[in-house]
Amino acid sequence: MNVENLKETIKSQDGLSNTLGMEFISTPEPDTLQATMKVDNRNKQVFGFLSGGASLALAENLAGVGSMALCPGKISVGINVNGTHVKAVSYGSTVTAYGRLLHKGRTLHTWHIDIKDETGDLISTVQVTNYVLSPRAK
Repeated sequence: MNVENLKETIKSQDGLSNTLGMEFISTPEPDTLQATMKVDNRNKQVFGFLSGGASLALAENLAGVGSMALCPGKISVGINVNGTHVKAVSYGSTVTAYGRLLHKGRTLHTWHIDIKDETGDLISTVQVTNYVLSPRAK
């Protein structure tokens, strides 16, 4: 999926994806996308591992970018995020989220996201449902 046209919009916003250090990556398949995030002071928990909440935020943001790329001019909001964390990731490591579209309806998109560490081990698996709608007229 091509997210190049959204990258500047994302970087210009003072949002969670920038705050946590997410980088979105285009993929050749139209129904997949990726993002990376380095584990650092912005997204670690007190013991120095990647925060589970930051993992869920990565997945939800990835799915949101994917839904917006599929539906130009629309906005998407996460209405359900469900995840399971299976392995800890230490400070200084980088995780990659791999998103795949499971369902593309007119107003609902469902995404499956696997978050993996640098060796390819599964860290978290997350399912996100987005509600896609037109922005309100100003």
